[in-house]
This record gives sequence, C-alpha cells and structure tokens, in this order.
Amino acid sequence: MQQTFRIGTRGSPLALVQARDVRRRLAAAHNLPEEGEDSPFEIVIIKTSGDRIQDRALLEAGGKGLFTKEIEEALMDGDIHCAVHSMKDMPTELPEGLGMAAILPREDTRDAWISPVASRIADLPQGARIGTASLRRQAQVLAQRPDLEVVLFRGNVDTRLAKLAAGEVDGTLLAAAGLNRLGRASEVTGLLSIEEMLPAVAQGAVGVETRIDDTRAQNLLQPLHHEATSQAITAERAF
Repeated sequence: MQQTFRIGTRGSPLALVQARDVRRRLAAAHNLPEEGEDSPFEIVIIKTSGDRIQDRALLEAGGKGLFTKEIEEALMDGDIHCAVHSMKDMPTELPEGLGMAAILPREDTRDAWISPVASRIADLPQGARIGTASLRRQAQVLAQRPDLEVVLFRGNVDTRLAKLAAGEVDGTLLAAAGLNRLGRASEVTGLLSIEEMLPAVAQGAVGVETRIDDTRAQNLLQPLHHEATSQAITAERAF
C-alpha cells in the first residue's frame, strides 16, 4: 500500500481520539506503520458548521447534519478517503453515493451524570441548573424534575466540564462512551441506566464512512467492521 490513505475527522479531542483509533486498527489489520514517514495514513481535520455554531441549539440551525456536512463534502470531492463519525451524530439518511464501510465495536451506551452538588438528578435542590444542548436529555430531565432549569450547554467535552467547574450549572450529562475514550471516566458522578435516561440512537458507536464506489477504501476498512454493533445501530436508526 503506497498511496496515502486520508482519514477525515472533526478537530475536537474526542473526534481525534476516534480517528486515531481507526488509524491504529487499520495499521494493525494490514501490518502497516501507524505513524511516521513510512505510514500511509494521514488524519485530516475538517471544521464543521456544528463546531462553529456555539450560541444556539443545533435544532435551530439545521440539526445533526451540521456535524457531518463539510466532512462528507470532502469525501465526495475525493479530498479524503474515509470519514470517522460518532454514529449518534449521523442523520438517518446518508447523502447519495456515501455509505458506512465499517462500524467499530460499541462502547458504553449510557449517559453519565456529572455534578459537584448531587449524586443523582433526584437529589438536586429545587430550581437547580442543568447544562445540556440535547433536546432528548432536556425532555427526560424535566419529565423527572419539572422544577429544574435547563441551560444551553454547547461545546466539546472539555468545554462543558470547564463550564461545570466554573459553577455555571449544578450538573451536566455527557455520553459515557466519550468520557471513557478520553480517559475521563473518573470524573463521572454516576452512570444512568437506560430506564433513567434513554440514550441517543447509536450512542457509543463509531462509524467509518466512504464513497460507495471506492472499493479500495471499503476493502481496507472491512477488517474493522463489528457486525453485532452494526446490526444493533441499524435497528435503532431504522426505528
């Protein structure tokens, strides 16, 4: 394999961890150097509309596709050979000509509760503030505790945890999978069962997208595919 294989990703710490994991798995599967001058793999960082918009909920600006639009355009233009995504960020329908070539083994599907104030949402004082940008989380929190105030919390994991540490809110919710991948599981106050907080569709799963006519990319990625995870998230996305 002489030709460079370009892996597209967002530039957040979590996105880069996931892209590097794909690179590591590819290198191991094909007995190739992961990094260095002899490595055929290049990670390409692409800034998306979702990364740029921080002052309002994504639903107001166009929805989940804002995290994938520019990356998928680069894929269709041939600037990258594959794109690494958190599957929970993927719209249900992919653009024509693109498809998921590999789904990695799934991480923890649950949401994590992080708070210096209360060990559980139920233990928060009356009128406490919870930071989240997720309509799903907001709806479920307010169904349990309609007295709470929900504050819009945008930004990557580091940004949200910094806002929490600064006292902007009394607690926040993040995907356990992301915290695990970033090595920050120790900061979790508690993990919420799926009965307490239904996770997002495909939460905890990472997918690798290619052009459907790029058989070279698909063949390279095929050893990374985890069929049980793929079946589970396909069912969730179909539902």
